[in-house]
Amino acid sequence: MTEEAQKPAAEAGAPSTEEVTVVPDVPPAEKPVTEKDASPAPVPEPEPEVAEKPAAATTGEVVEEAEKPKPAEEEKTIAQSVSFKEESYVVGELPESQKKALDELKQLVQEALNKHEFTAPPPPPPPAPKEEEKKKEVAEAPKAEEKKEEEKAEEKTEEKTEEKAVEETPKAEPAATEPEKEKAPEPAEAAETVVVAEVVEKVAAVDEDGAKTVEAIEESVVPVSAPAEEATSSAKPEGEAVAPAATEEAKKEEEAAAEAAAPPPPPEEVFIWGIPLLADERSDVILLKFLRARDYKVKDAFTMLKNTVKWRKEYGIDSLIEEDLGSDWEKVVFTHGVDKKGHPVCYNVFGEFQNKELYQNTFADEEKRSKFIKWRIQFLEKSIRKLDFNPTGISTIVQVNDLKNSPGFFLNKELITGQAIQLLQDNYPEFVAKQVFINVPWWYLPFIRVISPFLTQRTKSKFVYAGPSKSTETLFKYIAPEQVPVQHGGLSRDGEEFTTSDPVTEVTVKPASKHTIEIPVYETGVLVWELRVLGWDVSYGAEFVPTAEDHYTVIVQKARKVSPTEEPVTSNSFKVGEPGKIVLTIDNQSSKKKKLLYRSKTKTSSE
Repeated sequence: MTEEAQKPAAEAGAPSTEEVTVVPDVPPAEKPVTEKDASPAPVPEPEPEVAEKPAAATTGEVVEEAEKPKPAEEEKTIAQSVSFKEESYVVGELPESQKKALDELKQLVQEALNKHEFTAPPPPPPPAPKEEEKKKEVAEAPKAEEKKEEEKAEEKTEEKTEEKAVEETPKAEPAATEPEKEKAPEPAEAAETVVVAEVVEKVAAVDEDGAKTVEAIEESVVPVSAPAEEATSSAKPEGEAVAPAATEEAKKEEEAAAEAAAPPPPPEEVFIWGIPLLADERSDVILLKFLRARDYKVKDAFTMLKNTVKWRKEYGIDSLIEEDLGSDWEKVVFTHGVDKKGHPVCYNVFGEFQNKELYQNTFADEEKRSKFIKWRIQFLEKSIRKLDFNPTGISTIVQVNDLKNSPGFFLNKELITGQAIQLLQDNYPEFVAKQVFINVPWWYLPFIRVISPFLTQRTKSKFVYAGPSKSTETLFKYIAPEQVPVQHGGLSRDGEEFTTSDPVTEVTVKPASKHTIEIPVYETGVLVWELRVLGWDVSYGAEFVPTAEDHYTVIVQKARKVSPTEEPVTSNSFKVGEPGKIVLTIDNQSSKKKKLLYRSKTKTSSE
């Protein structure tokens, strides 16, 4: 669920390694995953409680162990890092480098709030270069066409004039007496003079009649002079067209000056998970999560924060919280109890998808998958808002993923392998203290390879895997039995005599041995107890033995063999009228050790 960058082991706490069962009886035909199949994560991330290890401690080690040939009855094991010290959110306890990074991030956030960068719409694309000039060219295009047509008409007129002059002057010879007058025309009249000179030259040489010569000059000069006048007149509209653009620019400058003179708007307020980005110590906790997700790289953390705020707006998180998405998945995902360090525990029970109707309603098409993702995000948002974001509070959760009887849809569903993982990893940094996978089947090893590219090293360092026979034992390392639901091997259930505040005692019963439990009773009242042997297949009996030697022992529960298919928890009570003790006897004649859980309390007559 998170995504973050790896901290040095010296800061996070030294990891320790233990063996955790992953899966029994892997079929020999199944091709094992090799270490090279596990893609390295892009950005590592340290996390509470799980010590970081080299890459071999995660997916790669799962594969190495799976490749070892062992008898069918033996189970493959995974070396897991399990002793990661959770990093503090108290600013005063941070190293100087982390304090500096936090201060820099706060400064960037404050500047963005001042400029309203979190809520401002994206800037418009830059205008094309010389856009105004292009507009002018388009506006002047018709005039240019008119100019060209007039020039063509001119040329035709000149040609006709020349032809007329030639016809009227049958013998046109160059005049020897006139060249000096035509040598140096004035620059401003060069074009006109050339045309006129040619006509004059042709006419003057042949005809001595000045009338024809003058007529020819007038006919040739008038058309040539006309375009200059038209050009002058056409230049006026151009000048008039430039004036509005200059006026617009002046207006823009005035508006910019007015905006600069006006007082700046107050900084915007941005909330995430109900916490303002800059306000108090709770805000520091939020910012530290983003910093740790990016290995204290301030700019990367700031970019991630901005992207998360943007995504939350686009996805409509605030309205999603109140949306009614039904209750179809309440048995699939639920929160129950806390772990040994006080983190809330969220259970994901994928075996519920054996229900074909539920499976179809969740994964039949893209619309149903999207609805499930929305429901899952809504559930996560509600859970996060119950956390304590004070620096000394609990702001992370533990995820327990039960894969017992789960269908193998994980391997080909984008919902699980890509979209959802990336979405949660990018937008919910540092919210998972540990991911515990129990009842891991053999087919889950390829799935590890499939999801590995989507997970960072820091995320994978939180994962703990356990096969069916070791699941409950592994779970109890992190969560006390009184906090674990009955369906997952614990003693927590609704509507019974005991609550999660009543502690449970764990006992290991050796193979082919008998174990007794004595519960002393010093006052009158009703003694109640409950007992569970994981997997049962043992004999159980209970009796009351009074302290007075001359009193008789009372059999409360006649010894009998309890099969694994019976109720997982046995409850009894006995009304005590004198001091004594309740003796519980567990006779384990099997070849396997058994885990025994029990607790008791005395109720007064008024209760």
